[in-house]
Amino acid sequence: MYIKRCALFLLLIMAALPTHDLYAAVQPSRPSANSVITHGTVVIHGVTIHYTARAGTLILRNALQVPIASVFYVAYWKDGVRNAANRPITFAYNGGPGSSSVWLQMGGIGPRRVMVPSDAKSVPPPPYDISNNPYSILDKSDVVFIDPVGTGYSHPLGKATGKQFWGVDQDVHSMGEFIIDYVSKFDRWNSPKFLLGESYGTFRTAALINYLQNQGMQFNGVILLSSVLNFEASSFQPGNDLPYILFLPSYAAIAWYHHALSPEPKNLATFLGRVEKFAVYDYSTALLQGDSLGANQEDKIAEKLSEYTGLSQSYWRKADLRVNADEFETALLSRQDLVTGRLDARYVNYAVNPLLPFREYPVMASAIDGAFTSAVNYYLRNDLHYISSRPYLIINGDVGRHWDWKHKSPFRSFGARPGFTDVVPDLRRAMITNPHLQLMVNAGYFDLGTPYFATQYTINELKLPPRLQEHVHMYHYYVGHMLYLNTPSLAALHHNLDGFIDISVRQKR
Repeated sequence: MYIKRCALFLLLIMAALPTHDLYAAVQPSRPSANSVITHGTVVIHGVTIHYTARAGTLILRNALQVPIASVFYVAYWKDGVRNAANRPITFAYNGGPGSSSVWLQMGGIGPRRVMVPSDAKSVPPPPYDISNNPYSILDKSDVVFIDPVGTGYSHPLGKATGKQFWGVDQDVHSMGEFIIDYVSKFDRWNSPKFLLGESYGTFRTAALINYLQNQGMQFNGVILLSSVLNFEASSFQPGNDLPYILFLPSYAAIAWYHHALSPEPKNLATFLGRVEKFAVYDYSTALLQGDSLGANQEDKIAEKLSEYTGLSQSYWRKADLRVNADEFETALLSRQDLVTGRLDARYVNYAVNPLLPFREYPVMASAIDGAFTSAVNYYLRNDLHYISSRPYLIINGDVGRHWDWKHKSPFRSFGARPGFTDVVPDLRRAMITNPHLQLMVNAGYFDLGTPYFATQYTINELKLPPRLQEHVHMYHYYVGHMLYLNTPSLAALHHNLDGFIDISVRQKR
């Protein structure tokens, strides 16, 4: 009798529920994609562009179609295009690993930009000015900003964990699947397509372009901002002299910027040409000799190093002619108890402990992070009207700490041993198998995270056939890692991006 009464009571409750509530009561919740659409305008080259912004998520599924991740994105499409399927589209993301796409979206190529001082001064407290960005790429291409899993609002679902996404190849797979899903969902298969990555995002791009083209998705161009493609070129590990050689021209450029050289060269480009030649020939030869280098030769090398960097000859000799980036950042302006930034050495601030041979905090980040964090949180909620119960993760340190650096090369390498992760072979394969693919490389002179000369070295390691070498377009800017933190550099970048997209789309097949 008791069971019958309970059953009758349940039937009465079910009868009182609306149909959709009844379904929800008996079905487990299923994650679904959602998005919010808004509209805006941006003025570029004096022309007003009307656009549609879509902030939303796509659900990634495994081979059994089980949801494993919700990936957040913000897409901007130009309105009034007759055949939107044929308009160029660019997929953009930052690096880290563990960074959201806030920097590119709110600083560089999105339609709205948070204003920071071009002269590398610290951004004052809020409120911050979020204004029209006349350097957005919307004049040439629609753009989709992607937050990799574990950043922004993107997160694993169900039983999936971060380990399934936090690694070189795992990340390439999940980002590739997102792009394939997005292109299918919004009918952009026939659009001219571009990948645009910054910092670790360039490393991701080199492997991702090869992955996507292996899936049958052809691209018109690859855009790299502040590149790292082979970590051997930038890792100051014992026994690895390569970074000391490749960082030296950046030390010289930064010393020039801070007026630490005497006499002071008048023309930076001409000066760097001399430093690059010295680094490749005299300096590299000296380092390769090790203990067999004679005292007189060591003095001559130390003298040149002092002339080019502003650090004393005795300092270079004590350092065994090898000064890493951390040491340079603290030594250059040590007489003033100042340290420079790593990603952008134009930025300076006080040393917390002037006696330490390394900086204790990220100088550039302390100057700009507050503005970008406030801006993106305000912009997503108030302009794009996207509301989430989750915090927007600008940087997720857990991602980088748990990153799996193993990578399967697209070429067979007999007798290879574990070492520095390198995706130059991936980019080489992508450019050879798609001989129409164009490559744009952008680097800042004052960047100690991804030095410009190390970038040139790794691009030269592509070893492309002569005709394909013509598809490589390299540009340098008087700024650091984030090329858009200086308005004149951003204007130059925009000009170069416009030209590159035109070349990549209009080239003769």
